[in-house]
Amino acid sequence: MSAPTSSTETRELLTFATDLAHEAGALALGYYGVVVDHEAKGDGSPVTVADRQAEELIRERVTLRYPDHAILGEEYGESNEGARVRWIPDPIDTTRSFMRGVPLFGVLIGIEIGGESTVGVAHFPALDETVAAGSGLGCTWNERPCRVSPVTSMSEAVVCTTDVERVLGRPEGDGWRRLQQRASFSRTWGDCYGHALVATGRIEAQYDPIMKSWDAGPFLTIVTEAGGRFTTLQGEATVHGGSGVSTNGHLHEEVLRELTG
Repeated sequence: MSAPTSSTETRELLTFATDLAHEAGALALGYYGVVVDHEAKGDGSPVTVADRQAEELIRERVTLRYPDHAILGEEYGESNEGARVRWIPDPIDTTRSFMRGVPLFGVLIGIEIGGESTVGVAHFPALDETVAAGSGLGCTWNERPCRVSPVTSMSEAVVCTTDVERVLGRPEGDGWRRLQQRASFSRTWGDCYGHALVATGRIEAQYDPIMKSWDAGPFLTIVTEAGGRFTTLQGEATVHGGSGVSTNGHLHEEVLRELTG
C-alpha cells in the first residue's frame, strides 16, 4: 500500500507543476502566431514541433527532479509505469487552435498519486491565465481563489461543447439539442478552455464527447476543488473514461440526464 498523500506533498507538486506549465507555455508562445509545420498522427490529429518540444521539456524537468515518478504524455507515451506518482501532461491542448493563432490553447498537467487525481494545472499562455488546484487546497485563477457559478436553473445556464456537429452526430445529439433549447445560451468555447470556464464560474457546463487521459488530466481536480463536478458521460469521476462533463455541480445530474436520455 502506498503512503498517504500529505498537504505538503500536494502543495509542492502543485507549485512545481504550475511553474513547469508556465515554462512550457513560454516555449509554445515562441511558435504562436507564425506558420507551424505539422504532421498527422495515427488518429488524424495534428502534431507540431512545438507540441513535441514542450512535452520533452516537461519530461526532462520532471525526470530530473522526480526520477521515480511516472509520466503519461500525448506524444511520447508512458515511462515508469506503475509508479506511485504519475504526471499526465498535454503540452499543447487544442493544437488546431494553436496552429490558427487562436488563443484558447492550453498547457495541461494533471498529477495522480496512488491512482487518485491530486493536482491539476491548466495554463493558457496567449491569454496569460492559469487555473490550478490541489486536492484539499482549493482552486485558483491567476493565484486568486475561484469558485464555480451558483446558478441552479438551466434557464440561466450557459452550456458549451467543442464541436456541435460532432455531438449532433452521436447518440447524445438529441440530448444536446434539448440542453441548448433549455439553457440561457450555448457557445463553442471548447476544449480545455471550456472546462476552465466552468471552474472559474463563467459558464455552467462543458461537454466533450471524446477526451483522452491527457485532455482531461487536470480537470477532475480543478473542477472539484472549485466546487463543481467533473465526470464521464456515464457519471464516473475519472480522467480515463474517454469523455468529459464539467458542471457547477448544481446542474450536473440534469445535464447527464438530458445527454443520455
